[in-house]
Amino acid sequence: MNTTIMLFLVQDGITNGAIYALLGLALVLVFAVTRVILIPQGEFVTYGALTYASLAAGQMPGTAKLALALGIGAFVFDLFVARKALHGRLIARSLVTNVVLPAIVLALTIYFAAQKPPVAVCIALSLVIVAMIGLYLYRIAFQPLAHTSVLVLLIASVGVHLALQGLGLLFFGAEGQRGPAVLSGSFTAGALRFTGQSITVYGITIAFIVGLWLFFGLTLYGKALRATAVNRLGARLAGIRTTLSGQIAFLLASVIGALSGIMIVPITTLYYDSGFLIGLKGFVAAIIGGLVSYPLTAVAALVVGIVEAFSSFYASNYKEVIVFMLLIPVLLLRSLAAPAVEEEKD
Repeated sequence: MNTTIMLFLVQDGITNGAIYALLGLALVLVFAVTRVILIPQGEFVTYGALTYASLAAGQMPGTAKLALALGIGAFVFDLFVARKALHGRLIARSLVTNVVLPAIVLALTIYFAAQKPPVAVCIALSLVIVAMIGLYLYRIAFQPLAHTSVLVLLIASVGVHLALQGLGLLFFGAEGQRGPAVLSGSFTAGALRFTGQSITVYGITIAFIVGLWLFFGLTLYGKALRATAVNRLGARLAGIRTTLSGQIAFLLASVIGALSGIMIVPITTLYYDSGFLIGLKGFVAAIIGGLVSYPLTAVAALVVGIVEAFSSFYASNYKEVIVFMLLIPVLLLRSLAAPAVEEEKD
């Protein structure tokens, strides 16, 4: 170990930590608004990355067909819920949102996949496809369970994760893929070398954090999400549509996951099940942040990334174990600081 190696490890840790920060923020957002521990966040990463890589290689990604299938399922759910009072305007809006839009995206995907589209088009299509998958998943799997316990929502989240992972194997196969760099070129600063992709990671992470801060602080929908996170029942009594808040939260989480995958896939080869482990590291950061604090989650993600980088240098076989062991002292301190609660008696 010398100063140069240490700087390389810190740089690598900050790059990975920026990705984990985005995923951790998405997990905190979804849990605060919907009480769902979003285990499928890793699948959003995988789907975004492999959809982008497939489009860049001129291949048709199966995720576009999945978005249409889920959209049709969401439309059927809407019809069933509104069966006693079918309003033409509501039905038309549901049809456009859940069927027409994914059908148009599927047609565009089929067209562009045969053309080997430029990077910008691949990114845009990948984000839209995964965003629709996240939105429809909430409508089908989580919205009907919105008022149940956290444990039931966790079980549903595990089920969705397993289903998406199996579909990922069906869509992309067992072979890994890599995508083209979003930004080419590089420059050096002393002993460190910064690639265009790493600069992209830093820039997008900072832009997203600032954008979320402005969204929650200045926009009406952002304030509605904050109100729902603080008190779901109170938000409903104040006239806030908590269902819409959940949809926005899942939409943001799926976009963040897909964008994280697109930033990762030019750096390393990703497989259909790679996202789960990446998502878990974001989950570690979210747990350190208590699933409530956005700034603490972002700082914790950088710590997780740096610890992972140094662990890979000193004990590469145990780097995952070392990262996840960060949870033990945090959970211990939180359990000691939490007030004692007496067990309820029948």
